[in-house]
Amino acid sequence: MLELLDICKTYNPGEITELCLFDKFNLTVPDGQFVSIVGSNGSGKTSMLNIVCGSIPVNSGKVIINGKNITNVPEYKRYKYIGRVYQNPAVGTCPTMTILENMSIADNKGKPFGLSRGVNKDRVDFYRSQLEILGLGLEDKLNVRVGSLSGGQRQALSLIMTTMTPLDFLILDEHTAALDPKTAEIIMQLTGKIVQEKNLTAMMVTHNLRYAVEYGDRILMMDKGNVIVDKAGENKKNTSVDDLLKVFNEISIECGN
Repeated sequence: MLELLDICKTYNPGEITELCLFDKFNLTVPDGQFVSIVGSNGSGKTSMLNIVCGSIPVNSGKVIINGKNITNVPEYKRYKYIGRVYQNPAVGTCPTMTILENMSIADNKGKPFGLSRGVNKDRVDFYRSQLEILGLGLEDKLNVRVGSLSGGQRQALSLIMTTMTPLDFLILDEHTAALDPKTAEIIMQLTGKIVQEKNLTAMMVTHNLRYAVEYGDRILMMDKGNVIVDKAGENKKNTSVDDLLKVFNEISIECGN
């Protein structure tokens, strides 16, 4: 379970560009929940993910995962139990290494380094079985350099690599935004399948309102560092894209647009 308790975050304190984004912000995400998060630019969506992952520090408050206070735990140590797929397909994989080498690195996440070979040939069949889930034929391209793959193939590979080892939390940071519509649909279908089959707790930021409505079992809309819509279960199932658009339009009118 994730808990954000009384989170305060101010950017550029003491400067003319000072911005208080979060002021005693609270959020709880139970185990096994898939949360879709929407909101306009600057609403705090990505900042919230960065706070969970430790990419940016908080001024005060606590970040707790499974009862453990990780507020002061460095970002690189959090990735032992947090997986993140980024917006840019080029992030999360090494282009000059093969698919096999990339998956071997992901497979050793959180394990101590030694002088043994980086690629464990006994795990090749397992890697193939994981790639078969994608249905993209990558299981037959283990020795192909990742840099030669398409953006969609790299993003699908990143998704598999991120979820290969046991995770407490999966972060999806607009992971379909840089893809063409057809490829984005494939990645979203894979995302839903993997989250469900591996029973992951996940948070997905997206600008695609249809994806937010169709995927996950809870939806949040953020504005100015606050959650203004929070629907789960049947309430979430009964939420439509038009419902979200209505709230967006109300916010736009309030801002004078």
